[in-house]
Amino acid sequence: MSLRTTVDFQLDQREKEGIWILDLRGRLITGDSEAILRTAIIALAEARAVNVILNLAGVTEIDDDGLGALVFCHARIVRSGGVLKLSLMVLTKLDTVFEVFPEEQDAVNSFFPDRAVRYYDILEWVQEQGKRQAPDLPE
Repeated sequence: MSLRTTVDFQLDQREKEGIWILDLRGRLITGDSEAILRTAIIALAEARAVNVILNLAGVTEIDDDGLGALVFCHARIVRSGGVLKLSLMVLTKLDTVFEVFPEEQDAVNSFFPDRAVRYYDILEWVQEQGKRQAPDLPE
């Protein structure tokens, strides 16, 4: 069990049934927090502990660098022969205020009750970004 903190971020590691769970709390943004996450993932990958869950339930804010760190984590774990999954409960809470859609047309369709609408799925987006950064890796 490892605890790493900054003023606005905390990462706790725990193991459950052979799966490493990283509990993230606070702001996953440019600077220390995203660097701490990347460092933890590199250490797990090098230790061959490659079945990982990132528990983002306690994340209160995430910026572009934080999203980039998530994509990096996915690519690094996959490159090591593992699997990275997200537990999202609540990420930025934007979806409690705004309706969020993956495509512009889905947002347009949401104004018409007879049209099918797909809502934004952050996990789907993160996985797609991982495929773009590591296109030669098997799914």
